[in-house]
Amino acid sequence: MQEEIIISGFGGQGVLFAGQLLAYAALEAGMHVTWIPSYGPEMRGGTAHCTVTVSDEPIGSPLVRHPTSAIALNLPSFEKYEGLIKPGGLLVYNKSLIVAAPRRADIRYVGVLANVVAEELGNLRQANVVLLGAYLAVTGLLPLESVETALNDHLSERQRSFLASNKEALRRGAAGVIPWELNMEVEP
Repeated sequence: MQEEIIISGFGGQGVLFAGQLLAYAALEAGMHVTWIPSYGPEMRGGTAHCTVTVSDEPIGSPLVRHPTSAIALNLPSFEKYEGLIKPGGLLVYNKSLIVAAPRRADIRYVGVLANVVAEELGNLRQANVVLLGAYLAVTGLLPLESVETALNDHLSERQRSFLASNKEALRRGAAGVIPWELNMEVEP
């Protein structure tokens, strides 16, 4: 098994954090992992992204041109990566910010009201963790407990006050997948 994920959004939406969290959780689960962040002008409000590859065997190359999955936090990311996902792949997206109609019939779409959930939890900046929870619920790549352990072990001291709400955001994202759109119909 090898899963290649691109996580993308505006700088400041926690794209790199979500990727790191997934990578740490996979490492602690004994899997092989690569994590490649995108630095540069994206950090000042442009589109930022990272790639995470998780495998049960050594990874031949960390470069990802056609991911098996993508998590899109904003419309430019949705538009950029929708066409690059491998057939049979998955696109988890922030339905609070993305109103675009899916164009492909050969991938699965999961629209999550991530901003709504994050606002209910009192921190809009946790939409990234809500989407990560939804992704894990759909794929079963890792148990939520692995990610919660990674949060315990790797959340910075400056962010420790958000530990409980990040765990809740993860759980709410995972629990909310069923009512949301798992296999949306693509408009012709």
